[in-house]
Amino acid sequence: MSRIATFCCVAILACCCLQLHGQDADAGKNWPAWRGPQANGVAPHGDPPTKWSETENIRWKVEIPGEGSSTPIIWGDRIFLLTAVKTDKTVDTVPDAADQPKRPFGITFPKNFYQFTVMCLDRKTGKTLWQKVATERVPHEGVHPDNDFASSSPVTDGKRLFVSFGSRGVYSYDLDGNLNWQKEFGTLSTRNSFGEGSSPALHGNILVTTWDQDGPSFIIAQNADTGELLWRKDRDEKTAWATPLIVERAGHTQVITNATNLVRSYDLKNGEVLWQCAGQVTNVTPSPVATENLVYCMSGYRGSALYALPFDQKGDLTDSDKIAWRLDRGTPYIPSPLLYDGRLYFTQSNEGILSCVDAATGKTLIERTRLPGISQAYASPVGAAGKVYFTSRRGVFLVIKHADELEVLAENKLDDDFDASPAIAGKELYLRGKKFLYCVSE
Repeated sequence: MSRIATFCCVAILACCCLQLHGQDADAGKNWPAWRGPQANGVAPHGDPPTKWSETENIRWKVEIPGEGSSTPIIWGDRIFLLTAVKTDKTVDTVPDAADQPKRPFGITFPKNFYQFTVMCLDRKTGKTLWQKVATERVPHEGVHPDNDFASSSPVTDGKRLFVSFGSRGVYSYDLDGNLNWQKEFGTLSTRNSFGEGSSPALHGNILVTTWDQDGPSFIIAQNADTGELLWRKDRDEKTAWATPLIVERAGHTQVITNATNLVRSYDLKNGEVLWQCAGQVTNVTPSPVATENLVYCMSGYRGSALYALPFDQKGDLTDSDKIAWRLDRGTPYIPSPLLYDGRLYFTQSNEGILSCVDAATGKTLIERTRLPGISQAYASPVGAAGKVYFTSRRGVFLVIKHADELEVLAENKLDDDFDASPAIAGKELYLRGKKFLYCVSE
């Protein structure tokens, strides 16, 4: 559950797309990872509709089996997404829900088998092209009522598809659904059994995944061709859900991880820590986003923290004058920020209260302003063609102008609930609800 980079011109945008993902220029026309081609929520070639409803600008709407809040991934004429399908098959070793210990939020451990499923849909029609069950298992722990067993998003380089079902393994497929390899790294023990959600990050031929839990935490790098473990580093962290950001900066390919104890920059080559900084609050979920010079890490559960940190430093930056700027209000709990042309957009906690700041200076442009019609939001905002799109949990979508002042362009409504973050490719907006996947297009 999980973000963003901003740039000043098209040339820099294209360059950073290559740096962030090690992919060719086609990545910018697709949505190859959960926060898009630049890992910042922006679709540089996107221009989807501003207005839509159940009867307007819906190219297609298809029902998705099972449950999942992972973002749809788009490459070429295909859409990829994950889901967990509950079966009727059960085990006798897990008590019925009524006989289990009382847990926060009424969380129970499942006794049913789930099919952890990868789906590929036709982009033009929504028709399922292939559907593969990666594994069928009984999850070892439950999830928060607002989470599910398929909340990690896939990532692709246009040739290979990588998916993480966390405790159920990491898998690589070709785009026709043929399995290349699979690896497992044990089971995660998440805080209060809230469930998993961090997505893998891809750079060139290296796949990186964080395993932050209420147990021995670590970060791993794998050879994307074979799944071979390249390096593994222990982490002094509790459960977090932020997806790593990988960028080429200051002479290194840096892997930035956001977490409660420390934001860390790892050298992708060997996993050595380049620099680190404390200051985040707990239950860290928003993923980092970056400009050329600064990376932005934030969190918003039981406190607020936003740190703008330089790439060209070494050692511990905590409480030092090397921190470019910081903010202690209005930051998100679950949604990741949007970094769009020098503006950093984010919402407070899980509410529809918008802040926008200048990414270079931290100057406030929009100060904690209520977004009309948006009460709760788990999905992260996205941007394209001078517009910013916000998604509420109850199917209200707000489109505002990409500007220093709040200007609402449209308020839209669909008949589903939405926790997954949107994806944009070309003139299409893809919205995954609890039941349906929508293709919004004129």
